[in-house]
Amino acid sequence: MSKRSSITGKGPSYGNNVPFSKKRSRRRWEVNLQERRIWVPELNRFIKLRVSTRDLRSIDAHGLIAYLRSNGKTLADVS
Repeated sequence: MSKRSSITGKGPSYGNNVPFSKKRSRRRWEVNLQERRIWVPELNRFIKLRVSTRDLRSIDAHGLIAYLRSNGKTLADVS
């Protein structure tokens, strides 16, 4: 399974480790993804999503349907 958020598509970032000697080596920063069951009152059921923790906070604040709509997606796109 890829390391991507199912709503925003956020994935890992890439860059360099830079120690004191300035000898650079490549590294990547993983996204904090969580597999969650989220209740959808419109469907009266849970759906399972792989979302970042930032997405979870936004879903808690705005609701799943509204957050999907703000990202240009529907329930059919993510489930």
